[in-house]
Amino acid sequence: MRPQLLKVSKGPTQSFSVRQDLVPHVNNRWHYHPEVELIHFKKGEGTQFIGDSIKRFKPGDIVIVGAHLPHYWRFDDFYFDENKKATADIRVAHFCENFWGDQFLQLPENNGLKVVLEKARRGLQIIGKTKSKVAELLEKMLYTDGAERIIYLIEALLTVSECKHLEPLSSIGFKHDFVEAENDRINDIYEYSLANFKRKIQLEEIAGIANISPNSFCRYFKSRTRKTYSQFLIEIRVGHACKLLIENKLSIKQLCYESGFNNFACFHKYFKQITGKSPLKYQKEFVA
Repeated sequence: MRPQLLKVSKGPTQSFSVRQDLVPHVNNRWHYHPEVELIHFKKGEGTQFIGDSIKRFKPGDIVIVGAHLPHYWRFDDFYFDENKKATADIRVAHFCENFWGDQFLQLPENNGLKVVLEKARRGLQIIGKTKSKVAELLEKMLYTDGAERIIYLIEALLTVSECKHLEPLSSIGFKHDFVEAENDRINDIYEYSLANFKRKIQLEEIAGIANISPNSFCRYFKSRTRKTYSQFLIEIRVGHACKLLIENKLSIKQLCYESGFNNFACFHKYFKQITGKSPLKYQKEFVA
């Protein structure tokens, strides 16, 4: 991928940034930054892209994104519908790995912090009860000044380091480069795909969006994402199916077609391949 470099601002008396976003379109592009990002989605849902990982994000999710790892949270369309009045609530901290000094992470007492920041270079999804404690500490950071902010951040990272349920997101082999001229092309591909994944997107059609030939598009997309465009679409469709399963408003066969699959057997195969569970088992984990 070719992400956009994002400049993260912080106050003149602060060594790292903590903020609350109440709108879904803040930094709503494929981007990266030299800071580590710790983010809590108190309200909001959509599609999450981190490195070469694609999955749904939902209220309650907490993720750590390592320095220079490209990422993008694309909120669902209804958040942009003025008539539906859906709201977002996101708490996010950005900090450089060495903002506390070059030697801090080398101290033997801080080995847990060092290890979790190394793991975060692939992106980490925090699972289980740890989420509530990390969310509480992020909340405290929002309304605290001085050294207490740093203490709360360290406590949050230590809590993560002790968590036994951390899900790595991007693959070990994911590589990225930073040629800024590609930003618009990648974003155009993402936006068009997310707007049209429920129907068959022809190769000529998406190549036209990228303004390159169909043959060139296949090579271009694979070289930057380490997956084919058809694999990319399948992951988006499975992510949408996960959302519909949790909402429990449609039968499994209905949501198969609503997610852009034209064949139930294929839907079942790809869903299990990507999530590790059958659609019914996945739904039972969320619906009482």
